[in-house]
Amino acid sequence: MADAPTGSTDGPSGTGTGTVEVRSIDWVPLGDRRGRPWSLGPLWFMANAQVTTLATGMLGAALGASFLSSLLAVVLGAALGTVFTAFHSAQGPQLGLPQMIQSRAQFGYRGVAVMCAFVVLSLTGFNVFNQALAAEALNATVVDNTELWYVVLSALALLLAVFGYHWIHATQRWLTLLFLATFGVFTVVAVVEGGLSGDQLSLAGFEWTSFLVQFGAAAAYQLGWAPYVSDYSRYLPPQTSPRAALWHTYGGSLAGAVWLMALGALLAAGVADAAPLEAIRTVADEAVDGFGTVILLAAIPGLVSVMTLNIYAASLNIITIADSVRPVRPTLRLRIVTCSAVTAAALLGAWLSTGAFLDNFGTFLVILLYVLIPWTSVNLVDYYFVRRGEYAIREIFRPDGRYGRWAWRGLVSYCAGIAAMVPFISSAWYTGPAAEAMGGADLALFVGVVVSGAVYLAVARSLDLEAERRLARDSHATYAEEAVTFRQARAAR
Repeated sequence: MADAPTGSTDGPSGTGTGTVEVRSIDWVPLGDRRGRPWSLGPLWFMANAQVTTLATGMLGAALGASFLSSLLAVVLGAALGTVFTAFHSAQGPQLGLPQMIQSRAQFGYRGVAVMCAFVVLSLTGFNVFNQALAAEALNATVVDNTELWYVVLSALALLLAVFGYHWIHATQRWLTLLFLATFGVFTVVAVVEGGLSGDQLSLAGFEWTSFLVQFGAAAAYQLGWAPYVSDYSRYLPPQTSPRAALWHTYGGSLAGAVWLMALGALLAAGVADAAPLEAIRTVADEAVDGFGTVILLAAIPGLVSVMTLNIYAASLNIITIADSVRPVRPTLRLRIVTCSAVTAAALLGAWLSTGAFLDNFGTFLVILLYVLIPWTSVNLVDYYFVRRGEYAIREIFRPDGRYGRWAWRGLVSYCAGIAAMVPFISSAWYTGPAAEAMGGADLALFVGVVVSGAVYLAVARSLDLEAERRLARDSHATYAEEAVTFRQARAAR
């Protein structure tokens, strides 16, 4: 592809020997595209169908919310947060690019590095919590050696991340079957053994603060996938229906999130003040002695797989940061190095972490929400309302290209969203005046989405979109030429 981004092409499908993926932030050529949008369903179902998600559903109960109140907050929050994630996923097949590389169009060749740094920190943070839960499960079922388990878990997740995209998809499909067979049974047991009181099934003592904490946590958890969701759809063919990609992502992600968060709320209501894994084991063993051990062991592969998702995506973001400072060749070796760096950082964080899991995790999710909301608003407004999916791929990889080094429109809109959110923030470490006036209710999410998107729509009016569309059409023409060449080569084989 003349003038297109370059990368390793050691094999006919961009996977080197056919086993290990060699691509990272480079554009995925048409000859490498394969798969169907339904594959996004099990991928994102399993990404959410794990114990960290269950822990998220316990946050409302920790503040005194009833099960019914928590369930309502979980459903509404997850449904809202997944909307953003699903719309980002639909971008992958159309552009063939990782999510944050595409964001250069909104924030600039170098400006996007700021967003990438936030994403790397959030993904590393998630892996600290994921490791803690998985190691705790192994301590309770195999042998008590936290440091050993951290190393083993990190090594397994790193290995799968190095193998890459197609192996990750395949693993998630198989783990979905394992999850349905084990947690399906456990969910029935939890419902039967739940024994919820009338107060837990009532909204009589409804309290806005605990409801909004649970709502915000569910929304933030789902929104946390947004900065890298299209990393896992970018190998799909460009003729993939955006609607199909969107709905398979939305359905799989929402089903996994609501199931596990609702299960967490149920366990928290039935086993008061228990940690996530303790609650699982208690309820399972009450039904059948030893069943708790089976469920805890079954939960570990899901935690390892989501650690893999985070390592892989964080690696792409680190390479994007490096490339934004000085162009790099996105080789397999570089991806291995960056995957290893992310793994080591999360491992160190897990070794050094202290404190109550739910308290730390709740605060982390709140911060994540504040940081990501303005970015997702700017990106989606640009893709669906300003540029309408038309991007000049070649220009995205040029430091002095059409999108510039620092795209002031996106950066100003992002900062405006952050500034507008501050008065509405309600957290353990800061409560804004607006939130305080509303009794501690946190509406920062809604304010950030609206302000960032509105500001970007206003400042984007000065863009020369016609000139950009001409460049985009040139890129599309190059795609068409490559498609013809690819079909001819395949026919000759």
